[in-house]
Amino acid sequence: MNLERRAQLEAAGVDVGQALARMMGSEALLERLLGKFLGEPNYAALCAALERGEPEAAAAAAHGLKGACGNLSMTALYGLFTRQVDALRAGELAEAERLMEEIAPAYAAVTAAIRGGADGAR
Repeated sequence: MNLERRAQLEAAGVDVGQALARMMGSEALLERLLGKFLGEPNYAALCAALERGEPEAAAAAAHGLKGACGNLSMTALYGLFTRQVDALRAGELAEAERLMEEIAPAYAAVTAAIRGGADGAR
């Protein structure tokens, strides 16, 4: 992983050092898992469940995203999804929806950084 790529990922909220430590230093594994994150269906499911007012489905999707972000050391997103899961479990649907104002740009930054786009740096 070159320094520019690492800087893009870091700027978007990925703790690359921590992720590599979790993957026993394998950059290839990290890149493969980051690529899989782009196909993560839970983000669309989360948005749809919130739109339909389905807190259980939203909580399941947010929980899946929380786990994926934790495993990939996406620290900012992990924290946001943790807060959202907690809100949904507490029956605070309005707060979970409000958190999307923070989640959406953070998610967009991470996915852009994974794709290698210039929008990945915030």
